[in-house]
Amino acid sequence: MGSPKPSKKRIAIIPGDGIGQEVIPQALKVIRASGADVITTEFDWGADRYLRDGTTVPADGFATLGRDFDAILAGAFGDPRVKTNIHAKEILLGMRFKMDLYANVRPVRLLDAALCPLKGVEPKDVDFVVIRENTEGVYTDSGGVFKQGTPDEIAIQEDINTSKGVERIIRYAFEYCERHTKLDGTLRSRVLMCDKSNAMTHAGGLWQRMFKEISAEYPKISTQHMYVDALCMQMVRDPRPFDVIVTNNMFGDIITDLAAGLQGGLGMAASGNIHPGKTSMFEPVHGSAPPIAGKNLANPFGAILTAAMMLGHLGFTRESDRIEAAVLEGVRQGKTTQDIGGTLGTREVGDWVAERVGQH
Repeated sequence: MGSPKPSKKRIAIIPGDGIGQEVIPQALKVIRASGADVITTEFDWGADRYLRDGTTVPADGFATLGRDFDAILAGAFGDPRVKTNIHAKEILLGMRFKMDLYANVRPVRLLDAALCPLKGVEPKDVDFVVIRENTEGVYTDSGGVFKQGTPDEIAIQEDINTSKGVERIIRYAFEYCERHTKLDGTLRSRVLMCDKSNAMTHAGGLWQRMFKEISAEYPKISTQHMYVDALCMQMVRDPRPFDVIVTNNMFGDIITDLAAGLQGGLGMAASGNIHPGKTSMFEPVHGSAPPIAGKNLANPFGAILTAAMMLGHLGFTRESDRIEAAVLEGVRQGKTTQDIGGTLGTREVGDWVAERVGQH
C-alpha cells in the first residue's frame, strides 16, 4: 500500500531557457495525468524576461517561493544572447544559496542495459545516489582577480567549507541511507565520502574529521572513503559497489555528470535541491542545450523523472511510482528520443508517458 495522499500542494514552475521550455511542459503533462493533487503557478524568470526588462529575479522572488510554495520545478538556464549568463547565475545559484538548499540529491539509476556504455552492466548494477553539498565550496564565488589582463594577472577562487555545512551534508547522507531503499527493495547500507584530502589538506581535514565523528552515530551503516580521482576510475570500471556517495560542491558536480553517462546521458538524470522542512527545488541535470532548443529533439525523461522525484518528496508516493514505471516501460519499448535510440520527439514522448500514467 502507498502512503496516504497528502493535502493539495503548491508547485512553482520555472521553465527557464532553451530546452527547459520544452521538457518542463512534458513533465507538467505527466504530473496532471498522474492525478496528483497539486496547484501549479508558472514564473517567467529566464533570458527572455531578462532581455525584455532587465529582471533576473524580482525583489521578493525568493521570499515568495519560500513562503507560498511547497516545491519548485525548474527547467534549465543559459542563453547565448546573454553573454555573461548573469540571469542564470542569479536565478539558479540564487535559489540554491539564498534559499539554503544545501543538499543536492542525484539518483543514478540504469533503467535498461542498452543505455549504459559499459559492457555487461545490468540495471541492478547501477543504483546509487550522490549527495552533493550545494551551498559552499568553490561555487560561492569567493576570491578575486588582481592585475587582470597583464602578464602578472592573479586569479584566486577560494574553497569555502564550514563546520556547519560539512556536518549537515554528511548527516543528511547517513539519514538518507537509513530512509531509502534500492530499486530492488533492499535497504541502502553504505555511505562513501569522496574528497581529495591528500592534496587539499585544510578542507579535507575538516571533511575527514566530520565523517568519522558522524559515522559513529550510525553503527549499522558501513562507511568508506575514496579520493575523487580513484572514485571516477572505479565508477567506469565497476559501479556496482556504490550506494550513497557524499562529497563537496565541485566534486559532486563533476562525478554526477560522469555518473549520468552510466544511465544513458544527462537527458535521463534527475535531481533535487533540498532543505528538509523547507521549500525545495527540483531540476533535470541537463543544461539549456541551445543548439537543439525549439526543435522537438530534447529528451524529456530527465524532467519527467525529476517531477516524479518531486512528487515523492511531497508525499505523492503512488503517483511518483506510476510515473517512474511508465518511463521504464517507455525505455523498454523504445518510445524515446533520438539521443537514446528512439525516433520520437520531445512532445511525443511526453504524450506517450502521460497516456501510460493515466491508464493506471
